[in-house]
Amino acid sequence: MNETFDVVIVGAGPVGLMLAGELRLGGVDVLVVERLMEPDMTIKAGGINVPTAQAFYRRGLLPDLLEQQNAALERFRAAGTYLSPEATAKRPPFVGHFAGIMLSTSHVDFDDPAFADLGPGAEAVMVAQQGIEAILARRAAELGVQIRRGVELTEFDDDGTGVTIRVGDDTVRADWLVGCDGGRSTVRKQAGFDFPGLDPEITGHQALVEMTGAEQLRPGWNSTDNGIYVNGPMPGRIATVELDGPPADRTAPVTAAELQASLRAVSGVPVEITAVHSATRFTDNTRQVTDYRNGRILLAGDAAHVHSPFGGQGLNLGIGDAVNLGWKLAAVVRGDANETLLDTYTTERHPVGAWVLEWTRAQIPLMRLDQRSRALRGVMTDLLATRDGATAIFKKISGVLHRYDLGTGHDLIGAVTPDIELSDGSRLGAHCTDGRAILLDLTDSQDLRAIAAPWSDAVRIVTAKPVAPRELSALLIRPDGYVAWAADSGVHAGLLEALRRWFGDKS
Repeated sequence: MNETFDVVIVGAGPVGLMLAGELRLGGVDVLVVERLMEPDMTIKAGGINVPTAQAFYRRGLLPDLLEQQNAALERFRAAGTYLSPEATAKRPPFVGHFAGIMLSTSHVDFDDPAFADLGPGAEAVMVAQQGIEAILARRAAELGVQIRRGVELTEFDDDGTGVTIRVGDDTVRADWLVGCDGGRSTVRKQAGFDFPGLDPEITGHQALVEMTGAEQLRPGWNSTDNGIYVNGPMPGRIATVELDGPPADRTAPVTAAELQASLRAVSGVPVEITAVHSATRFTDNTRQVTDYRNGRILLAGDAAHVHSPFGGQGLNLGIGDAVNLGWKLAAVVRGDANETLLDTYTTERHPVGAWVLEWTRAQIPLMRLDQRSRALRGVMTDLLATRDGATAIFKKISGVLHRYDLGTGHDLIGAVTPDIELSDGSRLGAHCTDGRAILLDLTDSQDLRAIAAPWSDAVRIVTAKPVAPRELSALLIRPDGYVAWAADSGVHAGLLEALRRWFGDKS
């Protein structure tokens, strides 16, 4: 069989599915291939950060997120965990951790300006990776994405004008190939991407098990003389971190005996694991490709960067890649933009990935067992128990500080768009569901609309007044939700240049 597509995506995890949906909104013909017959239900990330939640909200998926979150909270309540009904009705008692040092919700200053104008999407963060994948799979199907499971990419050839791809017994031709196929990415390896980084020094496990003797385990994150272990929040959910080197074989199946030995070694409690429902092994291996594009081959998610799961940044980093790449690749496929637009994918996303790698690396010294590291951990524990310390760390891990270097000018340029409440009863985020760029006109300016008229196919104008008075008069919002241009008065200097830069020269 010989078929042609605009884009072939390898990997039907959350990143591949998110990218496929974004491309379909841009009118692109997409094929997703996945070697697994069914979604991977192995225990993974249990939450998302604010930019991820906002990205789903802007695509009209907030009800789906809230449904998943409410179901999770109900399971926590039914299990009698430390997430009490009173706590989960507002916020859980902890908002995250740094190297297993818990960040108390009561210490975070939510009146900090960084938490302003986040919108309702910011409230939907307790959603597990399997829930995210289910939402995105439904969305992809609704948008007409072709997903083929049980087929594996074996080889491909980029001849400069397109990519010939061998998937299973079929040969497929595409303009572009995107690897969203995980940390051991076949696409990355065969395309020859540079993948520098640091080798691992820890062995971690995460699992859902049945066990006896668990009543002697302390709840939550616990640092001991032999490492770190986690118990909960759901009964049977455990994690361990041992600092005596990486595993001999990361690909071997995780057994009950291995989990039991690790948990006993770290906790000192003689638990007996009688059944394993889901288990995974991880390390602190940290690597990142130097460029996210090689010819007509692009990478997103773990295919482009790997790191430890500490802080739960991996899923969020991949979703951010997909949202950033989707509209740009769609514009190139349609012929509305030059291929140079794809260069901004690396320049914008690589620094975010590099930060995540550094952030996860920085947590390892705080977990080490020597006396100096223990002293450092004590200092950090005291710091994170302060209002300033907890707020600073949470602003970073929640993602509210994420922004791109899109040039100088207004303070909002490069930031996530504030979710402004508008006088017509809507919020700004609700106008983003079709994946187009938006020019928000808050002063009903004919001059503004005249400047943007040549881009009417790519940029939709929304004219409305804000409910709360603002100095802001206009915003140009990219399809990924980031501000490309802003003005505080009726002066529209720089708008024409921003339109040309991001949406092509229409002169």
